[in-house]
Amino acid sequence: MILTTDWVTLIGVAIYLTIVVGCIIVVLSENRNPIRSIAWSIALLALPGIGLLFYLFFGRSLKGHHLISRHNKRKLLHCHATRSANLDTLPPGDPGRQIVKLAYSLTHSPLTVGNDIRIFTTGNEKFESLLADIKAARKSIYLQYYIFADDALGDTIADMLIRKASEGLKVCVIYDHVGSFSARNSFFRRMKDGGVEIHPFFRVTFPQLANRINWRNHRKIVIIDNRIGYIGGMNIAERYVKGMKDGSAWRDTHFRIEGDVVQSLIFSFAVDWYFLRIPDQKLDTFAADSTFDNDCPMQLVTSGPVDSWNNLSLCFLRAIASAKRSIFIQTPYFLPTDTLLNALEAAALANVDVRIMIPAKSDSRLLQLATYSYVTRCLKAGIKVYRYTPGMLHAKSMTVDDSFVTAGSTNFDFRSFENNFEANLLIYDKKVNATMRDIFFTDLRQCQKLRYSEWHSRPRLQRALESLVRLFAPIL
Repeated sequence: MILTTDWVTLIGVAIYLTIVVGCIIVVLSENRNPIRSIAWSIALLALPGIGLLFYLFFGRSLKGHHLISRHNKRKLLHCHATRSANLDTLPPGDPGRQIVKLAYSLTHSPLTVGNDIRIFTTGNEKFESLLADIKAARKSIYLQYYIFADDALGDTIADMLIRKASEGLKVCVIYDHVGSFSARNSFFRRMKDGGVEIHPFFRVTFPQLANRINWRNHRKIVIIDNRIGYIGGMNIAERYVKGMKDGSAWRDTHFRIEGDVVQSLIFSFAVDWYFLRIPDQKLDTFAADSTFDNDCPMQLVTSGPVDSWNNLSLCFLRAIASAKRSIFIQTPYFLPTDTLLNALEAAALANVDVRIMIPAKSDSRLLQLATYSYVTRCLKAGIKVYRYTPGMLHAKSMTVDDSFVTAGSTNFDFRSFENNFEANLLIYDKKVNATMRDIFFTDLRQCQKLRYSEWHSRPRLQRALESLVRLFAPIL
């Protein structure tokens, strides 16, 4: 009996070691950042069981996988042949030309003009406009959110979607399964029973838990009648209208757009929709002709863990490297990759005015601690760091010099750049740039500026906690 037990133990250990060695081989073969490869290898060897569990959930890469086949993606691209503007739309020597070329190389997203844009900085403005557009819809409503809460606002939007579906409109909804965990199943079932074609993205169930929980669809996109688009940082949740439980504000940025760029939004939604492999539920994806004369040049850039490149990270890097005068960043979580942090430090040391705004009151204590672990290096390099005091700053934008803005769903952190499916607008327009700068400086009046001497004297326990949490930054 003892011999049998010993053999079972030996076989179990051998199987485990084989799995661990196999995982290490996979990590090394992917040619990742050497430091991260070493870290995962040490974790797998030094933390029996726990290291393997963490790797299965957070360590694997989806690079090279495809949401839909290349053939189907080419067909969609052919159907969504958006009119591409000439680069001469941008002034000669404009650094935006290089960003346009980069974004097109990464995602085949064309530069579009003839677009109209409205900027919202409060949930009241955004949802009042969205509800009015949904009410006026005559053909179709495509809606995609990371969080679709079943609170008062969520119920209002759900009721309206059901009503429009009953009128014969095509109403399609994608929500992220993990992001919307708090919503009851009956909430989504009510919409489905009411004629809304609604589906979760990457439903997390056993035995698929490890395959799906780390990769979330963080996009916030709405397309109405293939003519009006919404994109930005606001989810469907009452806190964007009423603020946090303590009464403090929830500050975010969102856009309403019309024009040729809406076709790019439709393509992004269509790729995610067809990835869900929903039979017999085809989308009408032909955008209406636009007639705007304001020539607001912009591109849509999407990114995700399946892409060959970290699309938005590269676009951010190119924009930062092109800065000559100023870089203004608003982000709820500041956990940059080493490359992006070095680029910001290089810009600040070269006398570019680099300012980063983060929340003083965060919705995540862990992410706030991780964010604070980067502040000292920023201050030493001359980067100005501000904490927004009225409430949770959830806006995600970067304004560079006089003519480039990017904003959307992308946080300035590892998860957004590497693990989430995200979508941002790249905007090459001086008027929009001026408006976003005004918004930044308006928010700045409600901020506390961090000073190196004061920051460096914060309690040692807090600094130790920040350093500890930072170790987990890539998976937070």
